[in-house]
Amino acid sequence: MSDSANTPAAPGYDDFAAAYSARNEKSLFNAYYERPEMLRLAGDVAGLEVLDAGCGSGPLAEALRARGAAVSAFDLSPVMVELARERLGGDADVRVADLGAPLPYADDSFDLVVVSLALHYVEDWDSALAELRRVLRPDGRLTVSIIHPMIYAIVYPEADYFALTRYSEDYDYGDRTVWMTYWHRPLGEVVSAFLRAGFQVRAMTEPPPAADTPPELLPQPDGRPFICFLFLELEAPAG
Repeated sequence: MSDSANTPAAPGYDDFAAAYSARNEKSLFNAYYERPEMLRLAGDVAGLEVLDAGCGSGPLAEALRARGAAVSAFDLSPVMVELARERLGGDADVRVADLGAPLPYADDSFDLVVVSLALHYVEDWDSALAELRRVLRPDGRLTVSIIHPMIYAIVYPEADYFALTRYSEDYDYGDRTVWMTYWHRPLGEVVSAFLRAGFQVRAMTEPPPAADTPPELLPQPDGRPFICFLFLELEAPAG
């Protein structure tokens, strides 16, 4: 991976959606680390109206629906949306929409919104979080996973950790290299953005990988936690 102000802008996921989705199904970071923790934070979702914001090809939405939730979902990539519809069925409410723009849902529509590894693509969190709060019912919950802010400090020690910074990194998918572009913000600003939007922080976690992670995937043989993603569970209090 490399950081450069001159790297090309990240392509839409349309270009490599199938390869990304296939890797997501079994990778350490997605299948055995991020998704299990998002499901744990979501808790008992039976009977809840849930929005999966930035759903990708739909693995989290599928897992939430299997636990009894009524799930709606959206993603910016039309190809990802088609993959999610194939996974969830033709009657599923899966739409093309932008997390960084007004959302196509009425006020107070959902009991829970989950945002899985999507907010770090968005520059303007204030507008995005205001929209997520708008579509949540009073006392609704929001669960979020993002790239841990400390990753930026570790990988780019000469950069300004405290600045809102756009950066790009390259990843190999089969025989091609793709560039993905993120927005780094320091931990204090991560928390402050949620507070400004009217959320209350119920939990912030840095978990170990799931207990059933294949041993050959573990970065540490004893399965201890490692710095990767940061998880937050938040509440939108009434009033």
